[in-house]
Amino acid sequence: MSDSLFNGIHYIRIPVVNLSESVPWYTECLQFNLMFNRGDLAVLGLGQGPLFVLVEADEHSRGHFFKNGEPEFSVGLTTSNINRLYDYLVDQNVKVESIQEEEGHQFFHFYDPDGNKLQVHN
Repeated sequence: MSDSLFNGIHYIRIPVVNLSESVPWYTECLQFNLMFNRGDLAVLGLGQGPLFVLVEADEHSRGHFFKNGEPEFSVGLTTSNINRLYDYLVDQNVKVESIQEEEGHQFFHFYDPDGNKLQVHN
């Protein structure tokens, strides 16, 4: 089959407990662009790639899964300066794990205020 059935990924949904607290964190701390907020969900963007939709959800909802009892990220982001981003997130009191290197690229994991595990690599 030469023609794909899909054109791309339009958005990714992440559960948050309190949207009114999460939107400022994503827009001010991570510098995502707020495109729409209807009170129970907010649409954010980064200029390219899929939209990032925050959805107010039940208290124990998370946007990651577990493998061998450890949380695994569902969303991977990219950066052109991983050390600068790491230092910035530490200065913002974001929970971050150490920078690791694997197969020629560096990455680290960090958590939003709701405990959603995210990854960034260069």
